[in-house]
Amino acid sequence: MSSAESEGIEYRLSEGVKPPGKVIALLNQKGGAGKTTLATHLAGEFAMQGQRVTLLDADPQGSALDWAQRRAQSGQDRLYGVFGLARDSLHQEAPLIALQADFVVIDGPPRVAALARSALLAADLVLIPVQPSAYDVWASQEMVQLIAEARVFRPQLRAAFVINRRVVGTVIGRESRAALADQPFPALQAEVSQRIVFADSVAAGRLAFEVAPSCAAAREIAALAQAVREMLL
Repeated sequence: MSSAESEGIEYRLSEGVKPPGKVIALLNQKGGAGKTTLATHLAGEFAMQGQRVTLLDADPQGSALDWAQRRAQSGQDRLYGVFGLARDSLHQEAPLIALQADFVVIDGPPRVAALARSALLAADLVLIPVQPSAYDVWASQEMVQLIAEARVFRPQLRAAFVINRRVVGTVIGRESRAALADQPFPALQAEVSQRIVFADSVAAGRLAFEVAPSCAAAREIAALAQAVREMLL
């Protein structure tokens, strides 16, 4: 961010304007962790609570943008804005977007080092989705290192693991949680399970709570959103 932009932000804050919204980045260098599903659903949960939300698709594959396009084509109401921002100036642009939002959710890139670093420098909180397997826990080490590097410049940066796509009725999730206990960041108690409703809702440009408001998936997302709020206090 340029010095002029920084001065502009400070001026607006001094005039009593609402502080910038919180920036939450979902990042994992391993593909298939479910970043986009969590990003779209977290943003939707915040929006349903009356918050102003913007989702930034920082993945060159553009999965969140594809989801938003399906939603528009099916005539669904727009819960929040979705914009493509897959460039390494993300850390300069996201704070400006946060001036007009309560939450900015970043759907991060897989294995794009410069872009991932830019997302880290933009974030107040990094969520690292991991599937409940030893391979995913091991693969998270690269992201742990990137966060440690980012904290040199942003010591206030917070981070947490999210166990995602846990298979209901198995003990694998508990084993993964035990493996994550040695990591420098906590694993949120709120977990998200592997459920058909997530796949069905995404294909239709919808969210799980829109398909089945009282389903287990909707409750898990609500619990995750609450855990995220508590981390940001």
